Amino acid sequence: MTTFRTRVRIRLRRRVTPLLLSGGLCLAALTTTGPAYAGQQAGTGIVDSTRHGGRAVALTFDDGPNPTDTPRLLKVLRKHHVKAVFCLWGDHVKEHPELVRAIVAGGHTLCNHTMRHDDMAAWPAEDIRADLERTNAEIRRAAPGVRIPYFRAPYGSWGQTPQVAADLGMQPLGWRLAIGDWEPPGTDELVRRIEEGVTPGAVVLLHDGGGDRSQTVEAVDRIVPALRAAHWRFDKPARRA
Repeated sequence: MTTFRTRVRIRLRRRVTPLLLSGGLCLAALTTTGPAYAGQQAGTGIVDSTRHGGRAVALTFDDGPNPTDTPRLLKVLRKHHVKAVFCLWGDHVKEHPELVRAIVAGGHTLCNHTMRHDDMAAWPAEDIRADLERTNAEIRRAAPGVRIPYFRAPYGSWGQTPQVAADLGMQPLGWRLAIGDWEPPGTDELVRRIEEGVTPGAVVLLHDGGGDRSQTVEAVDRIVPALRAAHWRFDKPARRA
């Protein structure tokens, strides 16, 4: 029998290149080539773990902002006092800059997810850099001076993106748990996948954009108190692999 974990691995292999390269509003002005965190340098290794060990987990959301589900998700995160990472799709940022400002105002962390969600596995470094710089510019047009400490490659197809991202001060951000919410299986199933799949220090891949993400929002509303009751805490991803 094919298990969910097997199906996710198969699905991710089809959608992504596996992760092989590594085992209030802040208005401080930054250049696109400088480090995203003052005093910290980004590494080229792809991080998939939290800053701190133990029963810690980091929630990350891809493909937004989404005018329907991102505001609902922000409300849920605010209710539960959880900070997350939002990996922003540049074209969606252009369409909904006010949502970028809302994400930042909520105290969440930003991540560059490219301009058009292209598979960059075979792209030359100069084209990658141009895309990432354009995406950062769009994000900072929406929220001037905001820090963008992470980069996540669409589909996990990394190619030369980790080195380029690190050169721009962004840490390549992977994940340890993907629950397949890009094809919504029902809220109960999403909750089950998180509860059964979470491991200490895991970065969890979720989506607030790219389609109807209402099930993801509902699952987050349920899973946060459930994990806390089981003595899990919510953390940010690490900054070096």
